[in-house]
Amino acid sequence: MLDIARTDDSDIETMMAGLGAAARKASAALALATTEQKNTALTAAAAAIRNALPEILAANEKDLAFAREKGVRESLMDRLKLDAGRVEAIAQGIEDVAALPDPIGAVMAEWERPNGLKIARVRVPLGVIGIIYESRPNVTADAGSLCLKSGNAAILRGGSESFHSSNALVECLHKGLKEAGLPEAAVQLIPTRDRAAVGALLTMTKHVDIIVPRGGKSLIERVQRESRIPVIAHLDGVNHVYVDRAADPAMAVDIVLNSKMRRTSVCGAAETLLVDAKVAEAQLPAIAEALAEKGCLLKGDEAARRIVPSMQEATEEDWSTEYLDAVLSVRVVDGLDAAIDHINRYGSHHTDSIVTQDAATAARFTSHVDSAIVLHNASTQFADGGEFGMGAEIGISTGKMHARGPVGAEQLTSFKYVVTGSGQTRP
Repeated sequence: MLDIARTDDSDIETMMAGLGAAARKASAALALATTEQKNTALTAAAAAIRNALPEILAANEKDLAFAREKGVRESLMDRLKLDAGRVEAIAQGIEDVAALPDPIGAVMAEWERPNGLKIARVRVPLGVIGIIYESRPNVTADAGSLCLKSGNAAILRGGSESFHSSNALVECLHKGLKEAGLPEAAVQLIPTRDRAAVGALLTMTKHVDIIVPRGGKSLIERVQRESRIPVIAHLDGVNHVYVDRAADPAMAVDIVLNSKMRRTSVCGAAETLLVDAKVAEAQLPAIAEALAEKGCLLKGDEAARRIVPSMQEATEEDWSTEYLDAVLSVRVVDGLDAAIDHINRYGSHHTDSIVTQDAATAARFTSHVDSAIVLHNASTQFADGGEFGMGAEIGISTGKMHARGPVGAEQLTSFKYVVTGSGQTRP
């Protein structure tokens, strides 16, 4: 492994070119790997993670100490921290991916032409995927396992704070690959914290087919600005819960509380609460009290502060802020259409939820809100590939090209056409 301090730019370029060449070679082997081989690699990697629990936790302690020295705030430390339960969840997640149907080789559609040609659209891997993400060690395992399942080689660049944890997890993935007779270069972690490596990755058009960034707004903007490779973007989660006039009051409290406070640092956490003016005086005090009891700071508009005076004043900037912390902006709106307008104006097209017992209102919300995930009577924290039955996810794509919503194994594929004839020639 390279020295994690800054290295010479020429060393970075040489190192990255080597990683890219190895990934390209591994991707050719992985594209032809059998379902049994891929599943063997995944289940063996999960077992290796369980067996390496002490080493993984020791590596994570190094990362936590590094993050504390950098002054990382506590809510973001939660994303970095591993314990026995979270490591077991990582292992289980890999096994869940192994249990998924193999997307490669699946026939998406087939038909026959009048001239007798038989045409099939068949799933194939994307090739080599560069994945850039911030300090959540579980993403290392999720990304590596999903790429493996979908026949893609992966070059991973985790956040600097998760450097040691990610290395420990990749070592376990390598053990699984070795047991299955697959090249270890199918999953590679960039072995330096130097940010120049990201710049190099974004220009490796010869070796990398797709870039998947997962992180904050500044990371996504940099990737979209600098990448010469197609990007599947995971933007920030400025997510909303709208409490409609036909909402069940108890359900509204439960959904808002869970959406915000289950884990404040995940991209599916709610950042803004919208309440219909018709029920604000009746329902907002109970919701605010439940949030305050959990330590959530509320920042409201004038109408919300008139009902709950303890709220701080919300600014225009708050409506488009992803706090990733125990902070929630609150606005009272004049009905469904005003809520939809607010979400489409200030949201990030990630995840938004309506609480209502009115089916017609819910249908209008889900059809008019332009987000990757829209929910009715459910917490925004279900914005997760595992919860969608996809085993895991690399991220939530907020774009509309290629993939949208949770990016799982199936979304990491393309397709080709296989045409079978019996001697036909074109006149």
